[in-house]
Amino acid sequence: MAVTLFWTPLLVVLLAGLGDTEAQQTTLYPLVGRVFVHTLDHETFLSLPEHVAVPPAVRITYHAHLQGHPDLPRWLRYTQRSPHHPGFLYGSATPEDRGRQVIEVTAYNRDSFDTTRQRLVLEIGDSEGPLLPYQAEFLVRSHDVEEVLPSAPASRFLSALGGLWEPGELQLLNITSALDRGGRVPLPIEGRKEGVYIKVGSASPFSTCLKMVASPDSHARCAQGQPPLLSCYDTLAPHFRVDWCNVTLVDKSVPEPADEMPTPGDGILEYDPFFCPPTEAPDRDFLVDALVTLLVPLLVALLLTLLLAYVMCCRREGRLKRDLATSDIQMVHHCTIHGNTEELRQMAANREVPRPLSTLPMFNVRTGERLPPRVDSAQVPLILDQH
Repeated sequence: MAVTLFWTPLLVVLLAGLGDTEAQQTTLYPLVGRVFVHTLDHETFLSLPEHVAVPPAVRITYHAHLQGHPDLPRWLRYTQRSPHHPGFLYGSATPEDRGRQVIEVTAYNRDSFDTTRQRLVLEIGDSEGPLLPYQAEFLVRSHDVEEVLPSAPASRFLSALGGLWEPGELQLLNITSALDRGGRVPLPIEGRKEGVYIKVGSASPFSTCLKMVASPDSHARCAQGQPPLLSCYDTLAPHFRVDWCNVTLVDKSVPEPADEMPTPGDGILEYDPFFCPPTEAPDRDFLVDALVTLLVPLLVALLLTLLLAYVMCCRREGRLKRDLATSDIQMVHHCTIHGNTEELRQMAANREVPRPLSTLPMFNVRTGERLPPRVDSAQVPLILDQH
């Protein structure tokens, strides 16, 4: 009972704390080429008394978009595992995104249906410090993207990776979910994760171990289903399960040669002995070609029509020749059948003609009375079953 009395006023405060208030404004400073992570905590959007923690029963979801646009900028992503977990805005800005961007975040309380707005002003600038020409990207299959975004797991990954790289400062360049790179959603089985790509940069060259992992021989072994070549101890295990067959190394220390600009010419092709275009095009008369194209099919169709008419109309033998070729007996038989048929048709048309005798029942010819059929009583058994 005491627990109920304690939580009742606290929930009232929580439901009333997430209301339609004036949008808060926060200024952040992302750097070009560096990973940017901003956590959307429930405490930030709830007006709670001091030293009061947010209970796990509160459900809040977020919606973020670029001011004046329906979605986020192309370099920024949003993720939230469930309404009970915080949300994250993360990404890596490019030189084209340099400048000022305003992100509007709306928090929805799924219990009281209240909303709170927050405005994030992103001042995107160039990164300070040494350049990071040596970049490596790792696929970590043992984590989801929201499990690596907090600072603690990211620092732990960099510390563990320091054992495989040359001594030097390692910095996170980008974090991307494997689902955004074409990965499949894992089965709902314990221990299955979506996977996350982690891109790390350094001013120190790659170690021999990393070069061996990314060598063509190692990729050939991976294509055959064999483990890759790893000459050093895996310091990332067991906290991070890295897919060593999906390691990508990028060396930007050597600048790429600039593309040569095409030199505009005078518009005249050089002399080529194999290409001799005609200098003049003589006039041609296409009347003959048109007549041949139209008249030849018409003449062929006309000839076929005349041939078909001759076969069907001019090659008939006639009735006289047919009658002379038929025997007299067959002709008499045919005429008899034809005459009887005509007679029956006339009788059927005139209903006053008496019916043929063969179709009438037994009757008296003189009186016209119908009589029952005569039955010999001597032939009828007394009992029908006796035959």
